[in-house]
Amino acid sequence: MIVIFVDNIEDFISFLNRRVMNEVFYEIKRSKSNNDLASEVKIELILHFLSKVEEFMVLFETKVDISKSNHPASNQDQEIIVELQRIFNQVDTSINLIKGKIREIYLSFST
Repeated sequence: MIVIFVDNIEDFISFLNRRVMNEVFYEIKRSKSNNDLASEVKIELILHFLSKVEEFMVLFETKVDISKSNHPASNQDQEIIVELQRIFNQVDTSINLIKGKIREIYLSFST
């Protein structure tokens, strides 16, 4: 498998037409800049999908850093995913965002 990390979200979106399935997987990682409850929360959104080039599987991946103010009452993760789904629907309505990861596992067999 080949892994291509795309630095720019717009370029990542331009590669979506090469995917082999309609699912785009996402992970959300959160971190606070300090322990103050009123501080900003840094959200790292990681997106990836599978593609195929000739006989090789290709994993396209990108990362988006988002800063939001910390409002415990709001559901920031869901708001981000709804907005992202809206953007993907403008590209292709068949794209489904799935919370999860794509990881490659290498197996070695000896005879």
